[in-house]
Amino acid sequence: MDAAQQEATARARELQRSWYGEPLGALFRRLIDDLGLNQARLAAVLGLSAPMLSQLMSGQRAKIGNPAVVQRVQALQELAGQVADGSVSAVEATDRMDEIKKSQGGSVLTGTSQTTNSSGAPTVRRVVREIQSLLRSVSAAGDIIDAADSLAPTHPELAEFLRVYGAGRTADAVAHYESHQS
Repeated sequence: MDAAQQEATARARELQRSWYGEPLGALFRRLIDDLGLNQARLAAVLGLSAPMLSQLMSGQRAKIGNPAVVQRVQALQELAGQVADGSVSAVEATDRMDEIKKSQGGSVLTGTSQTTNSSGAPTVRRVVREIQSLLRSVSAAGDIIDAADSLAPTHPELAEFLRVYGAGRTADAVAHYESHQS
């Protein structure tokens, strides 16, 4: 890869970070790991061609053009968290991925138990995702880590909060949130 291609890839990854909270390569690799998929299966569930998924992961392409695909990515992130916290089994996850694959985008994320519990209160995971989204909309993960490093000597708890919610995995942030509830 020549210098111009490297620069274009770095620029695409930075755009992905600003649009999606992190480069899509990292996000998609996490979904692959968390849900036990391969790239072809992930592409099929999302409604992307395998080459398009590869281009997004490598930074050759910056943006997901189809809003329904973006919503399927969000639904898979939610599902991965449910698998990680044990609230959804592997068999249920496979069925749910088939539902996500068939979705046109809107119905997957609205009005379901994914966002609220039986009392109507937001779930811990939903609260954590909102905190993460807010922090990541303000700054890139690298900048959040830099800020956390600056705060660590005098404000270690705040530094930990920034690292966990601003640049960490959702499952770790959920654990952090739950450990700080009394």
